[in-house]
Amino acid sequence: MASVMFRDESATGRALAEFALPGLPDRITARELVRLRVREEVARHNAAPATSVQGLVRPTDAELDGSRVRTPRHLDWERQADAAERAFGRNGFLLFAGERQIEDLDTEIDLSLDPVVSFVRLVPLVGG
Repeated sequence: MASVMFRDESATGRALAEFALPGLPDRITARELVRLRVREEVARHNAAPATSVQGLVRPTDAELDGSRVRTPRHLDWERQADAAERAFGRNGFLLFAGERQIEDLDTEIDLSLDPVVSFVRLVPLVGG
């Protein structure tokens, strides 16, 4: 069994946040990793609801001022995971396994070789 370190990074490579998730198979697809990460984020949010969210979770029906939600609420991890997959497809974030950029969610990742998976959120330019 493998462990993965999920890391959020800025576009310049600066680490913004990270957390580990143990007990994963040695080989897993990028899609499964994205969905596992979102499931973990939603579980943490639902265990201690807050008015702000971080990471890939973006409650679309409760957003206010970007990452602020109107009231703490229970989120559906599957809905959030589907939204994260769509965001990846629209280049909403980049995904790296070790130093390798993952361009397809069906790409298999060997966690014994690349135990750090980085997410770089892309911010659209104003007016562009």
